[in-house]
Order: sequence, then structure tokens, then C-alpha cells
Amino acid sequence: MKPIQKIRQLNFASVIAQKCDGSQTTAANRLGYSTPSLVNRYLSGSKDIGNGTARKIEAEFGYPEFWMDADHEVPLPPGYTRIIEHDPDNEEFVEIRKVKLKLSAGITGFESAPDMDDGRPITFRKEWLIKKGYVAEKLVAIGVKGESMEPTMSAGDTVVINIADTIPKDGKTYAVNLDGEAVIKRMARNYGRWFLMSDNPDQARFHPHECTQGNCIVIGRVVMLQREDF
Repeated sequence: MKPIQKIRQLNFASVIAQKCDGSQTTAANRLGYSTPSLVNRYLSGSKDIGNGTARKIEAEFGYPEFWMDADHEVPLPPGYTRIIEHDPDNEEFVEIRKVKLKLSAGITGFESAPDMDDGRPITFRKEWLIKKGYVAEKLVAIGVKGESMEPTMSAGDTVVINIADTIPKDGKTYAVNLDGEAVIKRMARNYGRWFLMSDNPDQARFHPHECTQGNCIVIGRVVMLQREDF
């Protein structure tokens, strides 16, 4: 993984190329600098881009907050959004704790316990939750296990699940209680029946499972993915 300063340096270069037609002078004027020398120092790496400057660049050029801190060379899978960690004392954000699910075969509902192996919270902007219609109390974060959803997600990644959304939709990804085991699968509708599908192209190894009422209970839909490694 690249150092944060290298990521910001590359992202700033991308901003200038896309928003300023490659002109350092234009970038300097937009940022309120009297000369382009400071811009040049940022681009060359001779001066670090600090937190305040990174936020200023994002605001001036219309990028979301913390865009400068993310490595955009490796895109996330379609439909997923990068998640960041943030100061827990900032009231603009809501923390979602990572948990381990305790399930029983054939029984709706679940118990959860804090994931002591990796208890770092996942953080959302409150305004984003409101925009999406999510309720913080209905979101839980769990770790991804196994290889069945490669390359979309890998073991060690974290997904956030909306437990208020349990109605299957074709092509969407869900956490499911499959015979007492928590699995993450993509739902597929075929001949009027629901199947749990793996994204791994090795379908002989990760074959579909029919989702019947007795052995397959939807826990919630995956709404966020946080990759462990990019």
C-alpha cells in the first residue's frame, strides 16, 4: 500500500490534469496561492500535502471529503463504496461496530458479539445515512471469510449489512443464515426460485445453493464493502 503522501501527490496531479487542463498556474489561482511554486512542490513531493490542504483541494475542485486520501488506481467493484475511519468525537459521523454473528439453523434472527479480533469501527457520514434511508441501529459490520466471493471481496475484508433489508433482489449481495452458518452470497432468481451464487468463477468448487425457507434465512443486504488490501 502506498504512503498517504504519495497517494495525495498522485491524486493532486490527477486533479490538475482533469480540472485545470494540466496548468499549475490555474490550480494555484483556484487555491488562492500567489504563485504556482507551492503547487509544484506538492507535485514533486518536496513538500507534503497536509490534512488541511487535502480538504481544501477536495472542496475547491468538487471532490468528496477524504477523496485525496484514497488510492484510486485500483477501483472498487461496481456498486460498492470505499469506507473511511474517522474521529469518533466528530458528531457528523456515525460509527458501526464490527461484530461476529451467532446463528442457529432454521431460526430467524441472530445474536451478535463484538469482534475482539478486529474491533475497529466503520464510520459513515450522518447525512449519507439519511440520504440512503439507512438507520444506524440496523447496520452491522462483519468480516468476510473464504474465497467464494472472489474477486469481488476477499477473506479479511469487511462488509456492512442492512438488516432492515431482507427481501431478496436479483443480483444483489446478502448475508444469509445457511444451515446455521453466516455466508455472503449473491441472490439469483431462476425458474421462480432463489439461488445463492458465488462470484468466484470456479463454479464447480463454489456451486449454487437453492435458498429455501427452511435452510436459508436472509440476514440483510450488503450495502458497503471495505477492502483489507487493494
